[in-house]
Amino acid sequence: MSTIRRFRAMDMFQFNNINLDRYTETYDLSFYLTYLSSWPDLYIVAESADGSLMGYLMGKVEGKEELWHGHVTALTVAPECRRLGLGRGLMKVLEDASEKTYDCYFVDLFVRPSNAVAIQMYETLGYTLYRQVIDYYMGDGVMPTEYANDMRKALARDVDKKSVVPIKNPVNVEDTLF
Repeated sequence: MSTIRRFRAMDMFQFNNINLDRYTETYDLSFYLTYLSSWPDLYIVAESADGSLMGYLMGKVEGKEELWHGHVTALTVAPECRRLGLGRGLMKVLEDASEKTYDCYFVDLFVRPSNAVAIQMYETLGYTLYRQVIDYYMGDGVMPTEYANDMRKALARDVDKKSVVPIKNPVNVEDTLF
């Protein structure tokens, strides 16, 4: 049994088992705290009955006008807790808040093309490839330099689904700023 709740500052002392995954981007302390103070309802954890963390999602809202959207900055689940639906549950919370609280047009996320399991999950949730971002992920000795798949899911406000019409040619990182 698990519970989804808001992230707390003290959770940073418990999430090393989750962060030590080759696909998980790690950040400095101030980055995590900025998300916690700016978007507390979009920074959530899955917690087990014994209080240990099973996964988390860091999200935010950004953009203007028809580019106003929810963004998944990080979604990761501890290896021993995968394939239980926790990632789907965390994504649902972010999608619901993006749609109902923030009235966004879409939700987007970046994922490594080599992370086939994550891509498959996002596709089953209704995400499609919007564009590729050249050299978004820099090699670190463990993972190679890779472009990012920018995946999107239109929300109810985007009636005509304009936000998910794919861009054929890859773009540079600076072209992704909102």
